[in-house]
Amino acid sequence: MTETPHRQSLSAAKKTLRQTILRQRDALDPAARAAASGRITRQILNLECFQRARSVLAYASFGSEFDTHELVSQVLTHKKLALPRVDKATRSLQLYWVTNIALDLQAGIWGIREPRPDRCAPAPLDEIDLVIAPGVAFTARGDRLGYGGGYYDELLARFAPRPAVIAAAFECQMVADLPMDASDLRVDGVVTENTCFTR
Repeated sequence: MTETPHRQSLSAAKKTLRQTILRQRDALDPAARAAASGRITRQILNLECFQRARSVLAYASFGSEFDTHELVSQVLTHKKLALPRVDKATRSLQLYWVTNIALDLQAGIWGIREPRPDRCAPAPLDEIDLVIAPGVAFTARGDRLGYGGGYYDELLARFAPRPAVIAAAFECQMVADLPMDASDLRVDGVVTENTCFTR
């Protein structure tokens, strides 16, 4: 199917912004990034939706992303933890319960650690109380720019009803506006090292 000029323009705008924000994030000083990740984690742990949740879908961080190690460790201590696994054939994320980070994960597509199906049981969507979602850029309204694969938009659209969705990001990932189309789903809140934006 041929893309319309509008969609081509939107895709180009997303690609350019994605490259710009990722360069800024990659340029963060590692020590500052680690300190910011710690502050973001503490803010998420204090959110009412986190404290209420019995189960949390998080993700294993990669590259210069917010470091989820402390967060998933806290979830494992107090709640049920689900992590996603990429199914490239169906362009979707499959969810699995994880009980041991050291043993249950392996490097998957793009080198991102993901659950081993031989060790982890599938996690039904209706048992997920809270989603911690990754992304490249966000607005205070909850607009989200992902990495371009559409995996999280597809996943969030499958929930019925949808649980609370919170994103974790550094301040350099916050922008005033994002190029959005109908398939781009918003998040319910964005937590940075300095602020918690909710809508």
